[in-house]
Amino acid sequence: MAEMTYREALNRAMVEEMEKDPLIYLMGEEVGHYQGAYKVSQGMLDKFGEERVIDTPISENGFAGIGVGSAMTGLRPIIEFMTWNFSLVAIDQIINSAAKMLYMSGGQFPMPIVFRGAGGAGGRLAAQHSQAFESWYAHIPGLKVMAPATPKDACGMLKTAILDNNPTIFIESEVLYGIKGDVPEEEFYIPFGKADLKKEGTDLTIITWSRACHIVMESLPEFEKAGFNVEVLDLRSLRPMDEEAILKSVKKTNRVLIVEEGWPMAGYGAHVAYFVQKEAFDYLDHPVERVTQRDVPMPYAANLEKESLPNTERILTKIREMLS
Repeated sequence: MAEMTYREALNRAMVEEMEKDPLIYLMGEEVGHYQGAYKVSQGMLDKFGEERVIDTPISENGFAGIGVGSAMTGLRPIIEFMTWNFSLVAIDQIINSAAKMLYMSGGQFPMPIVFRGAGGAGGRLAAQHSQAFESWYAHIPGLKVMAPATPKDACGMLKTAILDNNPTIFIESEVLYGIKGDVPEEEFYIPFGKADLKKEGTDLTIITWSRACHIVMESLPEFEKAGFNVEVLDLRSLRPMDEEAILKSVKKTNRVLIVEEGWPMAGYGAHVAYFVQKEAFDYLDHPVERVTQRDVPMPYAANLEKESLPNTERILTKIREMLS
């Protein structure tokens, strides 16, 4: 194992695949000469040149469309949005072109494209730059949606996404780029649709992903101090979702709490809750519960942002309610 940051793991994934296949290229704002807005593409321009690491104007709809068209002709683009907040400008290309091209062409046009970039709240970036869009994209047939929480998952899942012949939405939490973790030194891939059991427990299952997974894991000492032995399941792959892992955990603990960074209304966790009550109702000793971001636009003030997001106190309060 080698320790590296989340951003270094993403860089490694792209470099390894681009070295093997000249049809893969990276395109987006500041990915080249600036080395990436979050320095994920550091060193890649020097290594691969301007034909394969392409700086674009601030025109997400334009360069996303170019990516879709190039994928139709056999290239394998990686399209970086500086943040997923900016993907809203390109959402027509993603939903009406990338997600539907294979279906509408009767299988004639595979769509080997990855849309990736920073998602969720970053830290005092306010309402327009702090949004978690997992549920938006997971809603769309034809898209695959990934939300890795660790450097290892970021590397292995991005490599899988680059080789997949379907469009992948790859959401990287903005606050995770600097975290460190162990990554296998040998080349490896992590398949889609496989959750990661972060901690075994007996009292209650917490289902989570991305940044919220770290909030939960950092809260474990407080849960244990309060006398609760929780199980933590990191979905990491949202579409496809690991239904088998969810059911196995629910049948063991009989209680489910979903912790997510997104809003409550029509959030991805609502789908997980529906799935659990539909497929494992007889195993539940308590209704499925959720801890989400508050149902408000993200405040700018640091204290209000902290209160808006899931935190240890809110999660522990919900656990107490469920186990009382």
